[in-house]
Amino acid sequence: MSKGQPDLSRFNNDGFERGAAKWREGLWTVVQAIFFASWLPGSAMRRSVLRLFGAYIGEGVVIKPRTRVKFPWRLRVGDNSWIGEDVWIDNLAPVIIGSNVCISQGVYLCTGSHNWSCATFDLITSAISIGDGAWVAAQSTVGPGVSIGEGAVLGLGSTATKDLEPWTINCGLPAVRLKMRSMF
Repeated sequence: MSKGQPDLSRFNNDGFERGAAKWREGLWTVVQAIFFASWLPGSAMRRSVLRLFGAYIGEGVVIKPRTRVKFPWRLRVGDNSWIGEDVWIDNLAPVIIGSNVCISQGVYLCTGSHNWSCATFDLITSAISIGDGAWVAAQSTVGPGVSIGEGAVLGLGSTATKDLEPWTINCGLPAVRLKMRSMF
């Protein structure tokens, strides 16, 4: 192996705190596969299952089929928010979703990455927060440590790699601010 190249055989994830006992994580994996991430309809069932595993889920939250959540005990969702089909909340760190937020189908919320400067490719995690009234449009990605401001929009298929200011419309790879969002 040449100098400066990663050596993934040296990767060590022992320092990562999963936030729950291994048996609880294993049980969640089974329950999620059967009842939560399935095609079965029913937001009420999904809300109840997430709450049972430690998530804070507000009133009136809609959670569509085939949604995946890595660690429900690291998820907070405010009132009247929508989570669309095939959303993946990969929350190695906390994900906080405000009230009246729309997370459209196929969105990926990613709280983890790796230190590409380190030969051991160390895991890096950082929380995501999405403010009240924001919209993360279909097939978009939100990266680790990103805060999406109140009322902000992340457009179709865009990637947020840095914070989005409140009441802005943002699109692209990486997302850039296009204009202000106004409500009528």
